[in-house]
Amino acid sequence: MNKQLKVLFIGTYVPKECGIATFTFDLLNSVSGVHDDIHCEVIALNDPSETFNYPEEVVFQIERDKLEDYYRAADFINQSDADIVCLQHEFGLFWGHAGDYIFALLSGINKPVITTMHTVIREPEPEYRASTEKLIRYSEKLVVMSQTAVEMLKDVYKVPDEKIEMIFHGLHDYPFNNCSKYKQMLNLKGAPLILTFGLLSQNKGIENILEALPDVVSQYPDLVYLVLGATHPMVKKTQGEAYRQYLMNRVSELGLENNVVFHDKFVEKEELCNYILASDIYASPYLSREQIVSGALTYAIGMGKAIVSTPYWYAQEMLSDNRGLLVDFGDTAGFKNSLLYLIENPDECNNMRKKAYDFGRKMTWENIGKEYNTVFSKALKHYNPSPVVQNRFNFLPDQLPEVKLDHLKLLTDDVGIIQHTNLGVPARHYGYSTDDVGRGLVALTQLIDSQEKAEELRKLITTYMSFLEHAQTGTGHFHNFMSYKREFLDEEGSEDTLGRAVYGLGHVISCPYLSKNIRTLAHTLVSKSRTQMEKLSYLRAKAYTMCGLYEMLRADVDADSFESVFNSRRDAVRSVDSLIDKDTFESIFLSHADSLVDMYEANRKEDWNWFEPTVTYSNAKLSEALILAYNYTKDRTYRRVGLATLDFLTETQWRGDFFDIVGNQGWYSCDGEKPIFDQQPIEAGYLTQAYISAYETVRERKYLELARYSFEYFLGRNRLRTPMYDYSTGAVCDGLNCDGMNCNQGAEPIICFFMALSSLNKHAGEAYSALSQPTVSEEGLPKRKSLLSANQAE
Repeated sequence: MNKQLKVLFIGTYVPKECGIATFTFDLLNSVSGVHDDIHCEVIALNDPSETFNYPEEVVFQIERDKLEDYYRAADFINQSDADIVCLQHEFGLFWGHAGDYIFALLSGINKPVITTMHTVIREPEPEYRASTEKLIRYSEKLVVMSQTAVEMLKDVYKVPDEKIEMIFHGLHDYPFNNCSKYKQMLNLKGAPLILTFGLLSQNKGIENILEALPDVVSQYPDLVYLVLGATHPMVKKTQGEAYRQYLMNRVSELGLENNVVFHDKFVEKEELCNYILASDIYASPYLSREQIVSGALTYAIGMGKAIVSTPYWYAQEMLSDNRGLLVDFGDTAGFKNSLLYLIENPDECNNMRKKAYDFGRKMTWENIGKEYNTVFSKALKHYNPSPVVQNRFNFLPDQLPEVKLDHLKLLTDDVGIIQHTNLGVPARHYGYSTDDVGRGLVALTQLIDSQEKAEELRKLITTYMSFLEHAQTGTGHFHNFMSYKREFLDEEGSEDTLGRAVYGLGHVISCPYLSKNIRTLAHTLVSKSRTQMEKLSYLRAKAYTMCGLYEMLRADVDADSFESVFNSRRDAVRSVDSLIDKDTFESIFLSHADSLVDMYEANRKEDWNWFEPTVTYSNAKLSEALILAYNYTKDRTYRRVGLATLDFLTETQWRGDFFDIVGNQGWYSCDGEKPIFDQQPIEAGYLTQAYISAYETVRERKYLELARYSFEYFLGRNRLRTPMYDYSTGAVCDGLNCDGMNCNQGAEPIICFFMALSSLNKHAGEAYSALSQPTVSEEGLPKRKSLLSANQAE
């Protein structure tokens, strides 16, 4: 090879006490020992709340019951310089139905996968068949450890020959020798010494050997049967030591206390090999015929032991040609006769041992490492990423969906918009929210491009305006939550509630197709909120307020604009002490803009271009507010900070072909890890709006492309490749969780969808034609510092 081959193994790993952990460790060392130019690393699987002091080759860990960790591992693999992934697969290693969590990882990586299958099921239940077939699709090569498994893959799962590789389970190379030296070393007795080892569980069938021993012991009273191994951790967790206690009770009942010894411990590899070398006979009385591989049996073969075993698949194959004795399942007499035969016929026993030992030479780890490296080389040579990996989002439409208001109208009654649904049916017990109504007005006014459209939406807008007028308190603030009984549930809402109400009212005021009456009412409500707007302290409340005030200021709204209306409607005038003039609104607007800049300067640092030490919710609205402030004032500081923070959000969430929105399970702090779930579609909607504002401000095509990609988050361009928008109903699901899509189809997601759709619709032709020569997906985004430099230079 002309360059170093880098292999990334996935499996349990030492010091975890399990057979696959030991296998992964031995396989890694055998592969890396083949050639100096092979570098190996490990992604280790842990049980819940399990921690280990891993060796340095472990570069990533997965807590196997956390789906999010599998997604993170996929990201890690894609960003690593690994050439190939070698997966150790056993259904029980991974969480989910038939271990299907692993597919969150496999479906997201762009490296060839070589899968070592530690289990193959001949007659699988439907979920295990589906899981196996999926594993086959995602694997470049399948490695199995017996010819029986090869035939099973071909017959049961229709796997082509060229995809299957048969490589034996590895074993350590020890010389052929007698047992006395190792018995003395371990202070073991037994003439003969019979051994069964491995993590203890009921499938081991040890009781069948116990039942056979009384007749053998009556002739050979010095015989010792050593059962070596701790109880399997999962068995111990669910059943305690019930099986071990059952075996010990049976020993007492059979009078075998002097002949059966239990060593309840997990032994390290070197000590284990010494125990095997000390034994005269290895007993493998497994109860399940479907056992497709056994590391314990492999070790016994390679060390030249006389072997008695039940005829499970792996044993049948490995012990053929007189390399051991097979006894039918549950045949106590057969075990007795086989043990007596080996004890009483030393020449035949020694010949059997030699045959097993000679066969085992092809299974030494040195040879196994060479075979795996050959498979790796073949896989790399012929690997072509599947179309799914090359273009995971080829199911997306090539045009924007039409505006479909059915679901929004379904959620809206004569009071307001119901917050949530139960399987798409409005859930009345959740009531209404000013937050939704305020943003709903933004969405509706953005959809209006003609007098006809205004008339179509008049009833919805009037209902929402009626709600806000009723929700406003005497201080100018707003209640937020109203029950279905039309009772407000709070004294007043949060600062965000005020900001969202002003956001919606500002859009009503600036919409030229709405009647003067409804625009005057909106202006009146905003004017009543002046004192509350001046007192705002939270950044997002300020940003929402700025977006609403920008619409008012952009439309050049002041007291003179409504003079004729107010003169004819004295009651309306009396509802406000006096109209607030344009200078007052402008002062509030600029004060909040300066506050955002101050927070940015106070919290920014290297690799953290953000307003706060944590990225939380409604993030892009902060950047958009400053971009709008630049549009109104032409103060380049606002543009610099607005674009820098928007670019930071892009770097934080853009994965190269989809947006991975900051999840709300802990948010994302500057010294922490970005949570993946739960992802809220409001963030994608706000990103789309902010990118469109940035594009309209600086005319850089990348912002238009990003606007399309962030909008397509709703259509399936997301981590789970799951469409959240329902074309048939116009509903939008409420988020992406670790276990899939949140099926609530409430007010917030559909409103944010419309806000994003309206923003992008203004440039739909450009957005789709721009992607014929994409800059974001192929060339990648410029780094944040270069963006800042460019923005400052302009």
